[in-house]
Amino acid sequence: MEEKQKGTFASKDRSANAKKTSYKRNYRKENTRRETSRKNKSILDFNFKKSNLKIIALGGLDEIGKNITVFEYEDEIILVDCGLEFPEDDMLGVDLVIPDVTYLIKNKEKIKGLVITHGHEDHIGSIPYVLAQVNMPIYATRLTAKLIEHKLEEQHLSKTTEMHIVEQGETVNFGKMKVEFIRSSHSIPDAVMFAIHTPVGTVIHTGDFKVDYTPIDGQMMDLGRLAELGNEGVLALLSDSTNAERKGFTMSEKSVGPVLDSLFEGCKKRIVVATFASNVHRVQQIVNSAVKFGRKIAVSGRSMMNMIDAARDLNYIDAPDNLFIDIDLIKNYKDDQLVIITTGSQGETMSALTRMANGEHKKVTLTGNDLVIISANPIPGNEKAVSKVIDKLLKIGAEVVYSALADVHVSGHACQEEQKLIMALTKPKYFIPVHGEYRQLMAHRDTAIEMGIPKENIFISNNGREIELNENEGKLTGTVPSGRVMVDGLGVGDVGSIVLRDRQHLSQDGLIVIVMTMDNKTGEIVAGPDVISRGFVYVRESENLMEQVKSFIREEIRDIENRHITDWSVIKSTLKDDVRDFVFDRTKRNPMILPIIMEL
Repeated sequence: MEEKQKGTFASKDRSANAKKTSYKRNYRKENTRRETSRKNKSILDFNFKKSNLKIIALGGLDEIGKNITVFEYEDEIILVDCGLEFPEDDMLGVDLVIPDVTYLIKNKEKIKGLVITHGHEDHIGSIPYVLAQVNMPIYATRLTAKLIEHKLEEQHLSKTTEMHIVEQGETVNFGKMKVEFIRSSHSIPDAVMFAIHTPVGTVIHTGDFKVDYTPIDGQMMDLGRLAELGNEGVLALLSDSTNAERKGFTMSEKSVGPVLDSLFEGCKKRIVVATFASNVHRVQQIVNSAVKFGRKIAVSGRSMMNMIDAARDLNYIDAPDNLFIDIDLIKNYKDDQLVIITTGSQGETMSALTRMANGEHKKVTLTGNDLVIISANPIPGNEKAVSKVIDKLLKIGAEVVYSALADVHVSGHACQEEQKLIMALTKPKYFIPVHGEYRQLMAHRDTAIEMGIPKENIFISNNGREIELNENEGKLTGTVPSGRVMVDGLGVGDVGSIVLRDRQHLSQDGLIVIVMTMDNKTGEIVAGPDVISRGFVYVRESENLMEQVKSFIREEIRDIENRHITDWSVIKSTLKDDVRDFVFDRTKRNPMILPIIMEL
C-alpha cells in the first residue's frame, strides 16, 4: 500500500514539473513552427532579398524620458513618440532636455509621420522643438492630439502642422509600412500600443502600459488583438521597462478610489490633493469622492487646469456642471465643503503645492485645518524635494497623507507578470526592452529569457545604435548622432558642457572680477585695479584679503612689463592664472577669475 502511495505521489510530482515546463516548451515549439513558416513563405512569395528594417532609438534608453524611436525601411521613416526629459541636478539653470534630431534633419525627406502612444510629457514634450526643425504630420488619439495642439498653439506652430486624429483600432497606411493603433491601459486615457506592419514582419511597440482589468473608463487593453498578432507572427516586441524590477502585478487604478473615500469620509478639514496633472483617471476618482461627500473642487496649477479642461471637453471626466469652481471663490465656502486639486506632487520649485508649503501662493493659504494628500510616488531623484515639501506642510500644522502612509497611488507601468503576459500573447522572435534605465532594461531582459526568448534574440541597445531586423536575422550595426539638447529659456542647444561647467564652477566657488585700465603704450595701470567678489567672500569682512589681491595684481603687472609682454590676451591669461594661484594659496578656494582690462 505504501509503495503504491509513493508511486502515486511521484506521479503527481512528475505531472507538476511537466506543467511548469510545458509553457516554455510550447513557446519554443511555436517559435520554431513560425520560423519554418516564415522561411517557407519567404521562398514561395519572393525571389529577391528584402531590405532590413532599421530600429533606432534617439532617446528613452538608459534613461527615463526623452522617448523617440525611428523605424526606417528603405526610403520611409516613421517616428514613434517625441518626448522630453527633465534636467538632472547638475544641469544648473536648464529648463528641459530634448533629443538630438540631427539624423532626422539629415533624412527629413524620408519621414512619413510621427505617431504618438499617449499624452505624457516624456512622449510629446519635444514636439514643438522638433517640428521647428523638421515639419511632419502627426497621428494621435483624441486626448493626445488635444494636448499636442495646446503646445503647438503656444509655439505658433498649429497652423503649419498637419494633425490627424486616429481612433483606437484604426490603421494608418504610410506606404511600405502601416501602423495599427491598439487600445492600451495607462494612467492617461487614449493610450495605445502600435503594431507596425512592415515588409519583413510586424513589430509591436507597447508604449507605456499596465494591464488593468478594471480600468476607470472601462476601456480595457485589447489583449485579443495582441493574441491575434502573436498567432500571425510578431517579428519584434519593444516593451516598457519602467517597472521591470518589480515582481507581481501593478494594482488597478480603481483601488485608489476606496482609499480616497476613506480619507474624505467624516473629514471636517479642507482637502488638498496633489497628483500628476496628466493622471486623468486619478482626477476622476477625486471627482467621484468630492461628489459623494458634497464638496466643490477648485483647481490650482496651469498644467492641471489645461489637462482638466481638455479632458472635460472630450467627456473623459464625468462631473456635474457646477462641481468645479474658480479658485478665487474658495473663500466663499467652508473648509469641509472644498477640495483643491493641485500640481506639485514631485516637489517642483515653482509648483503650486511648493508655493503653498512656502506660504507664497497668492490664492491658497494652508493652515492646521487642511488635509494634504500627495497622490503620487516621487520620481527617482525627486525624493529629497518631496520630503522637504512634506516637512514644510507639517510645520504649518497641516495633516499630510502620502504613499508611505496610505495606498493613495498606484503606478501606471506594468510589473513583471504583466510584462510576461504581453510576451506570452505576442510570442516575438526578437525582444527589445525600452523606456528604462540600464538596470531596468537588464531586468526586463531576464524576464524575457525566463519566458523562453533566446538570449541572442534580445537586444539591449543604446540611444543612437541601429538595430537591423529581417525574417532570418537581427543584429546591432552602426550608430547615428544622438544625445541631449538643453533648453534654457528661449535658447535651444546654446547651453553645452562648457556653459554647464562654468555654472557649476560659479555655484561652488564663486567669482572674482578684476577691473582696471592700462596704457596701451607703456603698459602701466592708469586706473584700478578694482576687485569685485561674488559668491566667494563677503567683501566688508575680507577687506584685508581684497587689498592683498590688489597689491599682488600691481606687482604682477610690473613683472609683466619687465618681461616686455605686450600681447593683451597673454597679459589677461597670465594675470588670471597668477591671481588664481595667489587666492588659492591664501584661502584654499578656487573661485572663477575674470580679468577685465581696458586699454587707454
